[in-house]
Amino acid sequence: MIARVRAGEAEAYAQLVRAHTGVALRAAVAFGAGAEAEDVVQSAFFKAYQSLGRFREGAAFRPWLLRIVVNETRNSLRSAGRARAVAGREAVLRGAEPVIPESADPAVAALADERRTLLTAALDELSEEHRQVVTYRYLLEMDEAETARTLGWPRGTVKSRLNRALKKLEKKLGTGVGGGDAG
Repeated sequence: MIARVRAGEAEAYAQLVRAHTGVALRAAVAFGAGAEAEDVVQSAFFKAYQSLGRFREGAAFRPWLLRIVVNETRNSLRSAGRARAVAGREAVLRGAEPVIPESADPAVAALADERRTLLTAALDELSEEHRQVVTYRYLLEMDEAETARTLGWPRGTVKSRLNRALKKLEKKLGTGVGGGDAG
């Protein structure tokens, strides 16, 4: 597909954009783009297109693109200010949740909302590296190898940082999030 794009086939790049827009938007939101997520993703796709000459032959496109999305998100956050971005991310995450059926127990819905708010706050308290590894691995549902490629870290680094991040989340939330498969 990349070879077709490099050869000037516009439809080939349009296919790449269609195939990866969803995960790119989730990444932008997860890393704080909030209401600016679509603009961040559009900018990331534009930069990716401009940089295709430096794309390594045979490499996976998705991790490479997501690295560009995260960098664009960081640039957006720097210009917008962290406090506004955190509020925007929480609003977008809440808005993206499925509508709770009317028959659902309001107490259960309130508890789920409270847990989501606590998790968002706990994630915001993590270091950038820990927040990244948790977001890629669990919120973007990437496997360990994809997470390592996207972040440009060795797989062992992903495992150790993920383990430490989950332990910190467990401590902050007072739950058993660190138990289970971190790899």
